[in-house]
Amino acid sequence: MTNKKRTTIKDIANVLKISAAAVSKALHDDSRISAKTKAAVKKVAKELNYQPNHLASALRKGKSNLVGVIVPRTNSHFFSSVIQNIEEMLNREGYNIIITQSNESFEKECRNIDTLLFTQVDGIIASMANETTDLSYYEKIKFKGIPLILFDRGENDLNVDYIGIDDYNSSYMIVEHLINQGCQRIAHIGGYKHTRIFNNRIRGYIDALKKYNLPLDNELLIESSLSTEEGRKKMNQLLRLKNRPDAVYVASDYAALGALQVLQENRIKIPNEIALVGFGNEPFTAMVTPTITSIEQHSAEIGKQAAKVFLGHAKGTFVKQKLNKTILNAALIVRDSSNIKRI
Repeated sequence: MTNKKRTTIKDIANVLKISAAAVSKALHDDSRISAKTKAAVKKVAKELNYQPNHLASALRKGKSNLVGVIVPRTNSHFFSSVIQNIEEMLNREGYNIIITQSNESFEKECRNIDTLLFTQVDGIIASMANETTDLSYYEKIKFKGIPLILFDRGENDLNVDYIGIDDYNSSYMIVEHLINQGCQRIAHIGGYKHTRIFNNRIRGYIDALKKYNLPLDNELLIESSLSTEEGRKKMNQLLRLKNRPDAVYVASDYAALGALQVLQENRIKIPNEIALVGFGNEPFTAMVTPTITSIEQHSAEIGKQAAKVFLGHAKGTFVKQKLNKTILNAALIVRDSSNIKRI
């Protein structure tokens, strides 16, 4: 079976016995083309199922009105909310977005970047994959002069615009809350410390322990990919310790859900035997039993701010070489999983 040849402007011109330039002008509603010719061109274009070549158009104009968005995954409320708010703001300004997801894979993230650059996007808004340590593909975006805005996960070494929350203080606030609940042996299931936001959360955890004169036990500080399955695995690891924790702070709600499942399977009373805190305020944290204490990351505002920064570049209202960094204060949402009721 042979592939059907794509209809071109030249095909329409051949049918109507006019020039390709006249067809192009008619399709773009040029005032120099008569209404009769425009109608004829549009009729034939529809009959031949003509689809404009946006890539060729972008190359001619130097502008595609497309913005690439790269996220680790789309099946989380945080990332879907960010995407929704980016899209709403950019649509109002005449832009469409192309959404790609890395699935936490460095290789897939690189392919996504190549695809977006080939598509001639006017800008890229991204949150990095967990695996990413080599920043050369992001440097490629900068080298091409395309606005690059990072959100949530982004590296200082890139020296680009960034929008996120204060991860250090959010983490510190969680540990302080658990200490105020009477917890003395607090574990942290964190992300990989090569990623800036997870490194900041680890630092916040460690510094809060120091302030309250609690020892740092390396057995209680665990790096992971923060999936639900990893949350289960790491929680089982903590329960096998001779001196198990009385609280677990998990740097992702999905991993916290896995940890919750393991605690319940082992008939451990939450929060009185082991308190639990997640991160991200995913909708399910308010629906499970017990409800999970978590950090609200202001995903809607992050999406709006990311779109606003891109538009500032697109309209030339931002001073070049001046970075736009927005750090939002997160909120701790205390729920049943860490609200210890003393008798």
